[in-house]
Amino acid sequence: MSDTLLSPAGMERSDALVLFGITGDLAKKMLLPALYRLTESGKLTVPVIGVAAGDWDDDALRRHAREAVVAAGTDIDEAVFERFAAGLSLITGDFADDTTFARLRDAVAGFGFVTHYLAIPPSLFTTVAAALAAAGLNRDARLVVEKPFGNDLDSARKLQDELSAHFDDDHLLRVDHFLGNRAVESLMVSRFANTLLAPIWHRAYVDNVQITLAEDFDVADRGSFYDRVGCLRDVVQNHMLQVLAFLTMDPPSAGNARAQGLEKWRVLHATRTMDPADTVRGQYDGYRDVAGVQPDSVTETYFATRLFIDNWRWSGVPFYLRSGKALALTATEVVVELREPPLELFGGEHSRTPANLIRFRIDGDTGIRADLMVSKPEKGTGPLTVPVGVDYAQVLGRQELPYENILHGAVEGDPEWFAFFPTVLECWRIVEPLLDPADPPVAYARGSWGPRSADRLPGLQGWHELGTRLFDAGQVH
Repeated sequence: MSDTLLSPAGMERSDALVLFGITGDLAKKMLLPALYRLTESGKLTVPVIGVAAGDWDDDALRRHAREAVVAAGTDIDEAVFERFAAGLSLITGDFADDTTFARLRDAVAGFGFVTHYLAIPPSLFTTVAAALAAAGLNRDARLVVEKPFGNDLDSARKLQDELSAHFDDDHLLRVDHFLGNRAVESLMVSRFANTLLAPIWHRAYVDNVQITLAEDFDVADRGSFYDRVGCLRDVVQNHMLQVLAFLTMDPPSAGNARAQGLEKWRVLHATRTMDPADTVRGQYDGYRDVAGVQPDSVTETYFATRLFIDNWRWSGVPFYLRSGKALALTATEVVVELREPPLELFGGEHSRTPANLIRFRIDGDTGIRADLMVSKPEKGTGPLTVPVGVDYAQVLGRQELPYENILHGAVEGDPEWFAFFPTVLECWRIVEPLLDPADPPVAYARGSWGPRSADRLPGLQGWHELGTRLFDAGQVH
């Protein structure tokens, strides 16, 4: 263990990556394309050993990997794919069978340090961790587990205890793929690297903050999974509260993941638990007809709430969070509304000058945008709102896939891209009153912005309009 809480964890670099569930849906859609990209950039130089049930061989896995990369919309460079495929191999067997782990032990013999990545159902986490330990594969190794980490506060603590029996906290990493998103990390960079923004990130200047994670698609063929989870557990408890922490944390006193995690914990610890009176749960029309969904399901596909943070920086500032499926468009965006000037000097006769807005787009056309006021040329008219900002793709080029950063961090032993366990507990505490409510959700039309009642959360004057893109063509100034 590290000497102090703020000391960086001394994590080892891996000589091999073992990927449990390599033939599964997550690996196909996210992990294999990300591993190909890491090979392309020269960041993946270690072999990838897959472990899965079934009767595939190495060649079948390599064909599957090619299909996954193509399906992700990537133009394959044959030389790159040949290097990637050459490092792929597969061990098949039941995760409850000791002989599977004996074969894995033989496969990793000779490698100095190994990362075990569990892209498998959470119900199997402790089974696999115990089997790795029984085979001696928890020595010179670390464990990486996908979300969700627990199902509520008690189960998260229980899972931590069970995994810690085999891997100590310096060798246990918890995935939240939002933490691998550069645009999410840029929230912290924008705040603390720019003295233009840092002084106004305070209750004296910020009127309210709105965080939206909207999806225009429905649950599709994931009905049986989603009906057990719902919107709150799927994205609010983890992704959205992590974004909230980046937005509201104080600057860390050291430049490492442990110090950053402590500041996230401090601000989440100061966040009130969710109040049912300040919350709207919704379910889109037709959800109960989806295969795998219970005919009388009360699982929410939409969630909106108002939160408060009781600390010196944010006391009294409302934070509005909303997320849902089958909404009007797909966008993940933060809108920070600044306070209006104390006197109205420039508005028209029947209007007020709009408040300044600062927007952060976290997916798609990622970037930062500030809506500023300038004078209109026509005499007697109010100010004109002009967007000023940065389109990250234009300035930075291709952004890494979140799982590129997560997998690279898993191999290199960089905890920056992973969830800090005390913050995981605080997130479960915050959402706990709304986890399993008895009241049914409110129905809403597909393609809408959710239940109309969410427009009237306490103190909310209305959600700021989101566009399909952060900037229209030629709009960046």
